[in-house]
Parts: sequence; structure tokens; C-alpha cells
Amino acid sequence: MVYSASFYVADVRFGNQYHFLVKQIIGVILGFVALVVMSFIDYRKLIKFKWWAVFISIILLCLVFIPGIGVENYGAKRWIGFSSLTFQPSEIAKFVLVFFCAVHLSQNYDKAKSFKTLLPIFLVGGIFCTLVILEPNMSITICMAVILFIMLFLGGLSKKHFFLLSSAGALAIPALIIAEPYRIKRISAFLNPWASPQGEGFQLIQSLYALGSGGLFGMGLFQSRQKFLYLPFAESDFIFSIMGEEIGFVGCVAVLSAFAFLFFMLIKIARRACDRYGSLLAAGIASVIAVQTLLNIAVVSGSIPPTGVPLPFISAGSSSLIVFMGAVGLCLNIYKNRNRDKNLIFSHN
Repeated sequence: MVYSASFYVADVRFGNQYHFLVKQIIGVILGFVALVVMSFIDYRKLIKFKWWAVFISIILLCLVFIPGIGVENYGAKRWIGFSSLTFQPSEIAKFVLVFFCAVHLSQNYDKAKSFKTLLPIFLVGGIFCTLVILEPNMSITICMAVILFIMLFLGGLSKKHFFLLSSAGALAIPALIIAEPYRIKRISAFLNPWASPQGEGFQLIQSLYALGSGGLFGMGLFQSRQKFLYLPFAESDFIFSIMGEEIGFVGCVAVLSAFAFLFFMLIKIARRACDRYGSLLAAGIASVIAVQTLLNIAVVSGSIPPTGVPLPFISAGSSSLIVFMGAVGLCLNIYKNRNRDKNLIFSHN
């Protein structure tokens, strides 16, 4: 699908129709290496690195703002570049946030209802979200906030803190939208994209054309028309639109069923983990995959305002693919250790 969605734009932009395909193949190879390595490193030995992981993630998120290191595209500074290679630190930060929450909540489960206990999580989550929104990248910021909320809920968040956190989130979203004029334009385009068919509404309209053209069984593999420079980011954030055009409703349902199967298998691993830390970690990784998938599908189908968020494992982008495959490897590690220390199930680390 990456090749089908990208060969034309790759040929126009780089003079090589295999540009994105080659990068994705490299991402698959490195991702498989990350998966294997993470499946063999005992996840419990990673606990002592929780603050180091946070510190490194903050440094990486800050590097995107440094000229010569950070790479700017379409007015956003979200990438770090070394020669021809780039990666997005926020992809790593999402999973570091899950890792930190899993460690902290498992070590302080009896005190999870205390605000003082939750303060380090709010601090780390707040720093991550602030640095990401400054890039600016509201979609990943919302994704991180939702994941943080899920981790706190799984970790035993009290009803009072649940209400306060929900209220703060409800107030923050409109404030972030008002703070940037282009976000208000995106809201307007979402409500009525045909009011600005050549402006803010263009991408959503082209996405809907792609999905609508696919019908029940699709136009056939490689037969999409929207990828010929009609639909922006067809190979990345809007690849699901091209999939809908080429493999149709039935094919899209099959893809979403595969995501659902993966999610429930990861939840199964979480439920059978030999300790609370492993359970929270696997559940958090499953949540990242589910939240990001749902956000992507909602955007391309016009269910929420347009924003940039890749479809896990499928959208072009080797750094995202490597990180997600490494996270799955960590879940396999938790699964391999499920029969050890059964007496520690849901106990403190």
C-alpha cells in the first residue's frame, strides 16, 4: 500500500518511484530487529532506566527546535535530521510516557489516589505535551493526553481526580484551538469543507472522494486516482483513504479487524502478565495503537477535524514503524515471562 500510494509523488519529487518503498522496507528490517531485541530483554530490568528514558526523550523533543538539527516541514518542527535520515522524537515519547506511568503506578499502587503520588506523572506528561504542542503537533499532543488519562485510569485514578482531569482536558482543547488561527480554519473546514474546496477543505474533500470511489470492493490495487497529487500525504497520514479507494469497504473492514485482533491479543497479554508493571505496560502499548488508529480513521473519514497522525504499522515513515514494532516486541517479552513469579500477580514491584 505504501508503494501504491506513493510511487507517483515519489517519482515527481525525487525522480525515483521506489523512494518511499525502499525507506519502508528498511524500516521493516530495522523494526524486526527492534522487535526481536525487545522480546529478549527482560522488561523488568528496564525499570531502573525510567528517569533516564524521560530525560533522553525531553532532550530529543528539544532538539527539534535547534537549527541545523531540527527539520522543518510545512511550518512544523517535528523531526530531527542526520544527513538524509530523519525521525520524529514524539514517536518515542509516547511509549516512554506509557513506560514511565507503568513503572510509577505499579510501584505506588496503594497510593495511586493521592495527588502527591500522581504529581511526577502529571509533571512528565505535562512537559511532553508542552514540547509537542510547541512543534506544533496538536494531534500527537491529544494522543499523549488520552494515553496519559488511560494509564491513570488503569492505575487506579480516584473519581475526584478523574473529574478534575476530564474538566481540565475539556477546557484545554478549545483553548489550544483558539490559540492558533489555522486550527480555527480547520474546524470550519471540518464543519463545511465545501465552503473552501481549494483551501482548508481541500484535503478532506479529496479523502472523501477516495473513500467514496472505492465502494464495496474497491477499484483494484494500484488503481487509485487520488494519489496522483490530488490527495496530500496520501502515502502517510491519509494512506487509509487510498486503501479505501483501492480495496474498498470490505478490504478496510479486514484491515481494521486485524488491528482489533492485535489490540485484543495485547490486552490478553496484559491480563496474563506476571506482575502489575507488565500488565500496565502491555495495556498502555495496546492503548497507543488503538488511540492512534482510531484518530487516523476518524480524520480521513471526516469524523473529527483534519490533523496529522499516521496509521500505525502502515503509513510511510520508518521511525514510527521501528518504534511500534519495538513496542510489540516488549509485549512479546511480557508474554514470555507470564509464567514466572505467579505469586506476584497484581503485587507490588
